[in-house]
Amino acid sequence: MRKTALQTVWLALLLLALPCGQAAGQQKTPVIVITDLYHPYQDPGDNMDLIMGFGLPDVDLKAVLLDITDAFRKDTADHPTLWRDPRGPREAGIIPVEQLSYIFNKKVPYGIGPLSMMKSEEDKMEYLPGYEQEAIRLLTDVLKASKEPVEVLSFGSARILAVAYNRTPALLKKKIRKIHLSAGTASKNHELGSDAGANAIPGGEWNVALDVFAFTRILKSDLPVAIYPCAGKDGGFVKDCNNTYWQLPDMEFTRKMHPRLQRYLDFAFNRRLQYDFLRAMDAGYPADMDISRYPKPFHVWESAIWLKATGREVVCTPEGKYRLDREGETKQGDQLIKNELRPCRLDEIRNDGRFQFSYTGKPSGNKEIYYRPDPNENEKALQAVIPELYISISPNN
Repeated sequence: MRKTALQTVWLALLLLALPCGQAAGQQKTPVIVITDLYHPYQDPGDNMDLIMGFGLPDVDLKAVLLDITDAFRKDTADHPTLWRDPRGPREAGIIPVEQLSYIFNKKVPYGIGPLSMMKSEEDKMEYLPGYEQEAIRLLTDVLKASKEPVEVLSFGSARILAVAYNRTPALLKKKIRKIHLSAGTASKNHELGSDAGANAIPGGEWNVALDVFAFTRILKSDLPVAIYPCAGKDGGFVKDCNNTYWQLPDMEFTRKMHPRLQRYLDFAFNRRLQYDFLRAMDAGYPADMDISRYPKPFHVWESAIWLKATGREVVCTPEGKYRLDREGETKQGDQLIKNELRPCRLDEIRNDGRFQFSYTGKPSGNKEIYYRPDPNENEKALQAVIPELYISISPNN
């Protein structure tokens, strides 16, 4: 009896000693982020969503892998199938990664991946300079060292993943819990829609067109993959039940974010180029925070991935208010805003990166696809809860 009492006391002391959020059932989720993040930005959402990786208290960000394409480092991009973006030059997003490490006082490792497209689905790209293989090495090193399977969030091409899989398939199969793949077009029977630009590029979507071989390699693999299509039938800027796109009408909520994160976003959205890019995050730094110059409306594709990978869901209360909950913790009377992954079978994967799928109703393989039954309500809910989530993030937590 005395032994049992002592054990109870020791257990209580142990739980008190655990850091906030680390009690049983609230352990941090190990995450690797793959992102086509640049500075100056190409897609400002890449700069915005990376705050989640550094700032969410239940995320253990193991690495940031920079998926960079050489064509977009030039004054005017010369990618063979994508927009000849004249807003360059830009470089890999080393500056924003270092700024977030500085703000949150954590040194998250990062590496740059191959700058060119794969030559085939089986390409191991071992012929590349060592600098372009850093991200692949970092991915495999993190997976080898991890004691538990890791969530991999992929925003950009699937090149780093595909090459790593070609080199060490067993490791990726064993140590990746799920790949959350932000890419592709969900369109029944490959039907072309109203976006002529999307219709003209491989896969009908930007991330696929960045490296078609990489995308099809991952879809055909035996890895656990959740597909979050960026585009639907009518392209990547129209909401669809299977794509993740939604809009923030303005960025007024950033005025309520932590001051250092305000400075981080201001630096990114105003495309600042200066030597003291870390000092620019500090209090008292002279900066004109003019949010009227920020992207408006703000196009978003990433939120669903962060919610699913970290076990969050959106509910509507009986009073009509939207709230973020942990999965499975919905209160009586709350209505779940469906934002789910459905088991699916990939019926066809074309060489151009377009694919066809069918729902299976129950898990029967290792592929899933994103689904939201009401895209308009989904957008309304995300417009309420995502700004509040960013406002809640603090380097002091």
